Amino acid sequence: MSSRVGLGFDVHPFGDGDEQLVLGGVTLEGPGLIGHSDADVIAHAVADALLGAAGLPDLGTQFPAGDDRYRGASSISLLRAVAETVASAGWRVGNVDVVVAAEQPHLAPHLPAMVTALEDALTPVRPETVTVKPKRAEGLGAIGRAEGIAAWAVALLISLDES
Repeated sequence: MSSRVGLGFDVHPFGDGDEQLVLGGVTLEGPGLIGHSDADVIAHAVADALLGAAGLPDLGTQFPAGDDRYRGASSISLLRAVAETVASAGWRVGNVDVVVAAEQPHLAPHLPAMVTALEDALTPVRPETVTVKPKRAEGLGAIGRAEGIAAWAVALLISLDES
């Protein structure tokens, strides 16, 4: 069986309050993140993990920040497009594992909704498992000072020819 692993990372700072906070495709209460799209660090990290595993160009190349078509775009919609691209390249997702580092807001109550939104976005290549684990930076660095949120994702892809 042919399989490949990809790693994705994203980080965005908090804005001035005019932005909505979207994480893992779920809109949460609290200050939003600044980005060209809706700045969903979880969706961005997952997309880059998938693209990397498939040997495809990264999210910023696929959907350039300089392109106004993607200003304010739903990152979960961009992730859906990435999943379709990955499926077209002959891959299905085995699993996706995400770590999100945030001092605020409290994420545990929102994890089931995030997992559902991510699984729905990956429908063309629906994974066997999606996990999202929240972590705190315990006051260390920019994340610990609640200046923004970061996310890391690992994705396992399995060749459709051999699944």
